[in-house]
Amino acid sequence: MFTGLIQAVGDVVSIKRGVDSAIFEFAVKDLLSDVKIGDSIAVNGTCLTAVSLSPNTFEVDVMVQTLALTALDTLAVGSHVNLELAAKVSDRLGGHIVQGHVDGVGTVTGIEPGEKWQRVDVEIPGHLMKYLQPQGSICINGTSLTVGELDDRANQISVWLIPETLRKTNLGELVIGAKVNIEVDVLAKYVERLMKRGDE
Repeated sequence: MFTGLIQAVGDVVSIKRGVDSAIFEFAVKDLLSDVKIGDSIAVNGTCLTAVSLSPNTFEVDVMVQTLALTALDTLAVGSHVNLELAAKVSDRLGGHIVQGHVDGVGTVTGIEPGEKWQRVDVEIPGHLMKYLQPQGSICINGTSLTVGELDDRANQISVWLIPETLRKTNLGELVIGAKVNIEVDVLAKYVERLMKRGDE
């Protein structure tokens, strides 16, 4: 489990592509001292497993399903990625409950800078819009954010990013047309499942 509070921004060092998988290597400073092989690390909001470690790098295996369902396939050597280690039971839950199970890929459709904020509009896959509401939680590239506005007709949400978020994540590098990983609030999905199944 994660919180959506990004701990570091890392760099893609190498990508080794296979027929139906890929090995990604990432570099990051001052994050891996407590990480062991087999630990989970959220990369742009995607829960991955460290299979190789050095003091400042780690490798992960990414299967074909993950490449198909996330925006990881758009990464290139030199890309910046948001990183978060799995939450400890003793940690403050400052964001919201994030599983690192990406529900879909969104597309940035608008960016509007302001004096103390930056508005970002994101087109969301239509089937995920029912899980979102204004002032509710959404995870974009692993970052816990609040939905500011919602447009069901356009399948679009707007979020406002404060300077701290722009400084500590890769969201400040977004451009129109960029693909981003989307995870909706897991509680909404559980409620939907419960309502569908009822007391069968």
